[in-house]
Amino acid sequence: MTIPQALEIKRELEEIDRLLEQLEEAAKNAQIGVIDLEALSEFAEPGDMEKLNQFARQIEEYLRDLAERQGLEKSDQGYNLTPKAYRLFQGRLLDRIFSNLEASRTGRHQGPISGEGAVELERTKPYEFGDSLTNMDIPGSMINALIRDHAEHGARPGLPIRLKPDDIVIHRTRNSPKCATVVLLDMSGSMRYNGLYINVKRMGLALDGLIRREYPGDFLQFIEVFTIAKPRHPGEIVKLMPKPVSIGNPVVRLRTDMSDPNVSEMLLPQHFTNIQHGLQLARQMLAAQDTPNRRVILITDGLPTAHFEGKYLYLLYPPDPRTEESTMREGRLCRREGIAINIFLLPTWMQSSEDVHFAYRLAELTSGKVFFTAGRDLERYVVWDYLNRRRDIVA
Repeated sequence: MTIPQALEIKRELEEIDRLLEQLEEAAKNAQIGVIDLEALSEFAEPGDMEKLNQFARQIEEYLRDLAERQGLEKSDQGYNLTPKAYRLFQGRLLDRIFSNLEASRTGRHQGPISGEGAVELERTKPYEFGDSLTNMDIPGSMINALIRDHAEHGARPGLPIRLKPDDIVIHRTRNSPKCATVVLLDMSGSMRYNGLYINVKRMGLALDGLIRREYPGDFLQFIEVFTIAKPRHPGEIVKLMPKPVSIGNPVVRLRTDMSDPNVSEMLLPQHFTNIQHGLQLARQMLAAQDTPNRRVILITDGLPTAHFEGKYLYLLYPPDPRTEESTMREGRLCRREGIAINIFLLPTWMQSSEDVHFAYRLAELTSGKVFFTAGRDLERYVVWDYLNRRRDIVA
């Protein structure tokens, strides 16, 4: 054997060792390793490479089948949640929560559930992700499917018609609720620490699933809270994210005239916490509900840092007494309307006694309660609180 041949064999052995190390590392971490198949083909038999390619195709088919069964839909950006996945997640989350609650003798209602439910109106609206299909206008949806199919394919007598989400229309409903709840979801910049926002979203999905399954006549509305507050459809909860911090100054004192047509929401720093605006929207929504059992659930990690005074929006950090007083003023308006405020205070490394005192003052002002809980158990405690409150109302 010549020296060049020996060197070539040595290089090949080193390459094989490198590929083996990749395989061992992937197996050790239980992750898929990236392997250069072209490089591997130089040292493997053609039949082995065909088996490897066939195995890769089998894995791809398995993943596709698994995603379909879990309600996931693949797109160019990756996998997206479909309504089926949304319901599956809610069901599993509720099963886990209820199993914990039953173990502590605070479980769901036993026996049949009674309630007025939702009254369907003649008017309809297009289907939105998260809408209950129990209120679907079946004749109208089928007519839409027939019109669409004819426009796309022409007349096809005898062939089945496939119903697509864009074809579905939902009856608008009027609630006669036993209980009306608005949930304020804090999505300010501080919610990114330790994944607090993930636990908040799990709570929203769990509570929405509980009410849809057990109390379809109850009123539930979600509001996202950041520099301003915005109502959110249940189908939007999955996509909510904490707002990125765009101002790094240790002291911020900003005032913006929101009546100015040149001022856009997108130009504002998004990471502040405007609880006052969230309570204002919640109070307006609950005032329209024909029930004496109205309340706000506020999920936050501390003091507010933004508020409105008329047309002016104030962004004040560190938290300022002016913002706190504006928030308390909105709390007093809630008390006047008979709206209780329950606060779930999430623990963070920067939380202080001022955060706790503010939560107690706001909750006690409206005969509400303050809960301290670890983020991972948040959805359990919120559902437990809702069930306890709901049980008192039914009794």
